[in-house]
Amino acid sequence: MWLQLQEGGKIPRAACVRTYEARNSQGVVWVWMSEKNPPNDEKLPWFEHYARPGFQDTSTIHELPYDHSILLENLMDPAHVPISHDRTDWTAKREDAQPLVFTVTERSSRGFAGHWGRSKNPALMNFLRFQAPCVLSNDLEFVDKAGVKQYFSALFLCRPTGQGKSMLIVRFGASSRSPVFSLVPEWYFHQNACKVFEQDMGFLSSQNEVLVKERVPTKELYLNLRSSDTWVAEYRKWMDKVGHGMPYYFGHSSLSLPKQPAVVEQAPVGLVAGISASLPAKGGVGTQHAPNPANRYYRHVVHCKGCRSVVKTFQAWKQALVLLSLAAVASAILASAQQWKAVFLASAALFLAGSSVCSFVVSLITTNFVRTHRRL
Repeated sequence: MWLQLQEGGKIPRAACVRTYEARNSQGVVWVWMSEKNPPNDEKLPWFEHYARPGFQDTSTIHELPYDHSILLENLMDPAHVPISHDRTDWTAKREDAQPLVFTVTERSSRGFAGHWGRSKNPALMNFLRFQAPCVLSNDLEFVDKAGVKQYFSALFLCRPTGQGKSMLIVRFGASSRSPVFSLVPEWYFHQNACKVFEQDMGFLSSQNEVLVKERVPTKELYLNLRSSDTWVAEYRKWMDKVGHGMPYYFGHSSLSLPKQPAVVEQAPVGLVAGISASLPAKGGVGTQHAPNPANRYYRHVVHCKGCRSVVKTFQAWKQALVLLSLAAVASAILASAQQWKAVFLASAALFLAGSSVCSFVVSLITTNFVRTHRRL
């Protein structure tokens, strides 16, 4: 039933939209969710390296099909990088896998921090900080061959989006970069970041299922080694201390299970209605556009304006080049002179090659990475 609000009448509270204070800080939008306390700008996270003159960074965003705690645990585990991401991010090499050295320097209800490095090069130490609930940073400072101090930072801003789901903003920055980086398009770094997460995705999704199924603290499931898993153990022990304030958690020696299953939480009005409500607004058809968090297009491209634009541009060029190749073939058929037939056929071949390149780029940005096994 529709009712007309009388002139000068007060708008019903149920008809009002909630508003939240938002701030833009160092390229990231933060939202103040409290309705009881006024916004406090002093609580905005501040990252020193990203405020340095000349500091350059690359940012990507990802939606992932596993729990927020699994995501954080994976991001703070440096030991798996040389093995799981061998030659994916240009620095990870399987032969560099080795015991690591850890030193915890801070512990509090707001998180923890400390240094870590490779046992074969203990002089080069990273500084890791977990700042609850969503900030994980890894900073490295070193002096290059010219005697200039350089800075590198890996920043992960992650938040839960429901049971078994999470969202992540990744920022990698450095005070100096090779000139080669300026020649590589931004979308290439984005697809490479997607590849890194896809290399871990199957295992982490399974790990998420095991946690939910077994319903026991992680100390009964994990074998935490001091030479590789110090941060993972610290994180789960931190959850033991503060987990009572969360909707659910899996700590090192304690846990609190969700009050309702993930299926009920994500589709409270029924499974069919939930699926219908999550379908693309403009009627995308096919697996690429399906609302599937295991799909790269859905995990990254729909959230990234730059990659969406690149995909749209290359798809348009692909269609145009196909039409031009067809026109060139038709012209070759109609041409009477042999030399013009050769010119048109060569043009058709070039147009088709260009179309194939466009198709390859679109596939590179939107298609999941599949690991091929190789003999060591």
